[in-house]
Amino acid sequence: MNEKQVISLDVGTTKVCTIIGSASSDGIEIIGVGSHPSYGLKKGSVVNIDKTVRSIRCSIEDAKQMSGVSDITHATIGIAGNHIYCFNSSGVVAVKGREIDAADVDRVVEAAKAVLIPSDREVLHVIPQEFRVDNTSGIKNPIGMCGSRLEAHVHIVTGKTPLIQNLIKCVEAAGIHADNIILQPIASSRSVLTTEEKELGVVLVDIGGGTTDIAVWKDGSLIHSQIIPVGGNHFTNDLAVALKIPHNEAERIKLNHGCVLPEKVNQSAHVSVQGLSGTKPREVRLGTVAEVLGARSEELLNVIDGIVKDNNLQTLINGGYVITGGGALIKGLQELSEYVLEKPAKIGFPKPFGGMTNIMQNPKFSTVLGLMLESNIDIETNSNKKSKKSQNHVSSEHDILGKFSDSLKSVFKEIF
Repeated sequence: MNEKQVISLDVGTTKVCTIIGSASSDGIEIIGVGSHPSYGLKKGSVVNIDKTVRSIRCSIEDAKQMSGVSDITHATIGIAGNHIYCFNSSGVVAVKGREIDAADVDRVVEAAKAVLIPSDREVLHVIPQEFRVDNTSGIKNPIGMCGSRLEAHVHIVTGKTPLIQNLIKCVEAAGIHADNIILQPIASSRSVLTTEEKELGVVLVDIGGGTTDIAVWKDGSLIHSQIIPVGGNHFTNDLAVALKIPHNEAERIKLNHGCVLPEKVNQSAHVSVQGLSGTKPREVRLGTVAEVLGARSEELLNVIDGIVKDNNLQTLINGGYVITGGGALIKGLQELSEYVLEKPAKIGFPKPFGGMTNIMQNPKFSTVLGLMLESNIDIETNSNKKSKKSQNHVSSEHDILGKFSDSLKSVFKEIF
């Protein structure tokens, strides 16, 4: 009876993925997986509520059938979209020369969070980067230390309230209550990156269907995150336009024959493509496909490089780049990334856990697996505080979005 269900739900632009896990003292065991094409999202944001709800329901039903679990009511939800805006902040409080306790940490984080945010935005995460006690910096856990001045440096993640509420509305219409909402690149980092990589300094690049999510880690802390409104669908659209073929056919060509380095393909080889309905199939050079995909890839990598340089992060990322997400599987992307970004790059696969099958050990499942790991941390953190949680956990959208204490505790659990 000490097992507890853990459900994570990744509502993406191209697919909705649901994972059901059974959490116990031995860890998490994955017992159900459901994936369904996503209709109703564009660039990570809901544009059609009815279609999104249907996609979520289909994904949940698939996971239920595999797991044998009939009743799913709560889940951890991932969020992205180009409405997400993240920034760093700091706060200072006096502690009067005594030992610092958890209440002081809460106070200083509140002080760091007290920044002017537009009325149409909500705070999703307040993630501690480091604390300073008097003149001592680089402290991860200041509790128990003595000092007179406590300073906190935090990373704040915000999103537009209407767009977040649209996502919550879709999830709740599918019969699921959003326990926690987590930024997708944070979840992907949790499943893909090692502790050593986060310490050394690394950029996680999660190429999804509608967006590319970036998370920059250094000294074990998240120092920058950003959502770029370009993803795998844009690669497909480029192919569809260049070759004058339907979107579905362009997607097939991309998955089966796609490469971003023209010199890596046989220039004399051709692939048969089906044009618009009623037209005959025709032959297209693989080199042409590679040129189209390579141009879009190079453009995306240059945008990422610009973000890193604009934020003066290039000297901090000694570990290079880790590329994950469904878009990471296109051939030649690792080599092109190393050439454009001038840093080591690798394709990031989720770390296996909980009886994860080989099918799940795929970059396109990085986010939903990370959401499951994050939600299990949340369960462990709050297991001894059930009464407090039930008292404070009000099922209102503003409380879910504005509340950061649970995610803060989750981060503390991971760091310490």
